[in-house]
Amino acid sequence: MTRLSRVPLSVLDLSFVASNGTGPQALRDTIELARHVDALGYERIWVAEHHNLPSVASGAPDIMAGQILAATGRIRAGSGGVMLPNHSPLMVAERFKVLEGLYPGRVDLGLGRAPGTDHLTSHALRRRQDLDPGDDFLDRLRELMAWDTGQWPADHPYRNIKVMPVDVKLPPLWLLGSSGYSARLSAQIGVGFAYAHHFAQHDVLDAMLSYRAAFQPSDRLAQPHAILALAVVCAPTDDEAEWLAGSVDLAHLRRARGGHDPIPTPEEAAAYPYSEADRVFIRRNREKVLVGGPEKVAEGLERFLDTTLADELMIATAIPDLAARKRSFELVKALQAAPVEA
Repeated sequence: MTRLSRVPLSVLDLSFVASNGTGPQALRDTIELARHVDALGYERIWVAEHHNLPSVASGAPDIMAGQILAATGRIRAGSGGVMLPNHSPLMVAERFKVLEGLYPGRVDLGLGRAPGTDHLTSHALRRRQDLDPGDDFLDRLRELMAWDTGQWPADHPYRNIKVMPVDVKLPPLWLLGSSGYSARLSAQIGVGFAYAHHFAQHDVLDAMLSYRAAFQPSDRLAQPHAILALAVVCAPTDDEAEWLAGSVDLAHLRRARGGHDPIPTPEEAAAYPYSEADRVFIRRNREKVLVGGPEKVAEGLERFLDTTLADELMIATAIPDLAARKRSFELVKALQAAPVEA
């Protein structure tokens, strides 16, 4: 058996807006994709929090997770993630306890420390919460966990506040990261870790292996569980996958220049006047994107599993056509049942 046949596969979907589509359609496509990957047997689907980005339709992962859970029957759903600096920990606890109460055992609470937006929008999100512009993620995380456990200092003013529903625990916690900080913190407090290789600059092996080496068991998690998030575009042939991935290439190029336009179609990407510097950037960025037919993608996934020792793979496929996206997830899932060549 290959490692790929043994690890869970999951999905990250950001409700990307296509250049030939609309925001509402992007939201509906996420729900439809969730139904599809639920039927295929994927482990979980996460939705993210981004703000002031024309390319992303949803900044509300709790609402989207609830809609996904209502529309599906088995798959786990959650946040990948809630950007904790933007929110009151009490409100996060309330919303995710409600989700866990409605859909017990199917909810994940992934947390990030970045604002998920630009500086001005971050100020607009936070200005009525906290005047301190510093990084208070750790304080907010401790407070969120205290709302769940009730383990406040004896003189803390919040110790008598109850988070409803009181007879529901928070769902499993995950820390998201694109650097070594969240890997170390996840290991220290004994929770799951999800590494965003699809956009991270930090060395993936350092993050994934240091989390595993330093993990301390906790009441929340007895053994380390590291999710590796990867960008993947899979199609029946390498050539078709390359055509579809033109959308990913141009979108990444625009983001590198500070643009966040809706995701271009493959036709728009093919017609774009790339400079030689653009092509160099795309070739370098392809180190973070697996593109190809099933055989090529399988080789890439196995390589990542062998080197990172990931316990789970989370696939992000940011192509605008829903049918092609669904087919990509079908092909990737089918790799787990593919026979191993002698």
